[in-house]
Parts: sequence; C-alpha cells; structure tokens
Amino acid sequence: MKFLKTAELARKSAQETLKGPSIPLWIILDNVRSGLNVGSIFRTADAFSIRKISLCGITAVPPDKSVLKTALGATESVNWDRFESTADAIRTAKNEGFRVYAVEQSDSPVWLDELKTDNDMKYAIVFGHEVNGVDEDLIPLLDGCIEVPQSGSKHSLNVAVCCGVVCWQFYKHLK
Repeated sequence: MKFLKTAELARKSAQETLKGPSIPLWIILDNVRSGLNVGSIFRTADAFSIRKISLCGITAVPPDKSVLKTALGATESVNWDRFESTADAIRTAKNEGFRVYAVEQSDSPVWLDELKTDNDMKYAIVFGHEVNGVDEDLIPLLDGCIEVPQSGSKHSLNVAVCCGVVCWQFYKHLK
C-alpha cells in the first residue's frame, strides 16, 4: 500500500465537474455567518457532486477571502447563486420540483438514518445560522425537518460538519 499524490488521483477539472452529472440535491444556506463554513460546504458539494448551492441573507459570497480559504477552488466547480431571502430560494426550489427540508430540531423530525429517498425526486436542504439555526418563519415553506441523531451532550454539529454528514447520506442513496 502507498499513499497517492494528488496528480495520481486522476480527478476531473473544475470545468468538467461543473458541467458533469450531479445528484439531485440543492443546498440552501440560511444566513450562515462564517465564510470558513461556507467554503467548507463548497468543498463538500464538490466532493459529492451536489447540483447547486444557494447563498442567502448574510451568508458570505465568493470571492470573500474566508470562503476561498477553505473552498480551495470548489467555488469554481460547484454551481451557486445568491438570494437576498431564504424564503425566495425555497420557493424557487419548490417551483422547480424540489422537496425542501431543513436540517433542524423539531417536534416531528425525520431522522437522517431513517430518511427514505426516492430516486425520482429532487431534494433541497436548508442549513441555518451557526447559533440561531434555520429561521422559524420558514417552517410553513418546508416539506419537513431532518435531524441528525446524536448522543453527546451538545445539541448540534458545526454547520459545515452537519452538511457533510447529510450530503453523504443523500449521496449514498441518490448517486
């Protein structure tokens, strides 16, 4: 066994990735305040061939230096857009036939490990502000809430880590 150098991985270029096939998953970021988290989410979206990211509200937007620092070029290989309002992004996703879920604690969550996906459906997932979560005013627009099972004393994961966990679950089922 040997570790491979980057040149040995035979990865696609950013343009090939951008124009290539993607899984039917749209990430919507609701006021994610840290550009470092946003950049990390771009890297996750690239890794799992996510269709699109929407940056909403105060969410940092490329070419913000902190986004670029952790994205390491993924802003060039992932489709993204900007919405002033997360509600507008959700309405757009729904108009395009996406089922929209927030990753948030609720009184009736769909547990991530029990989530049933349909390969004929498209999904959009809303991730919220690092402290305040997803804006509660968005609840009427959602098809439901997904919760990541946890057993520690903290009640949440870092938003970028959570996005990686959730995207991996969708990737396994939709690729």
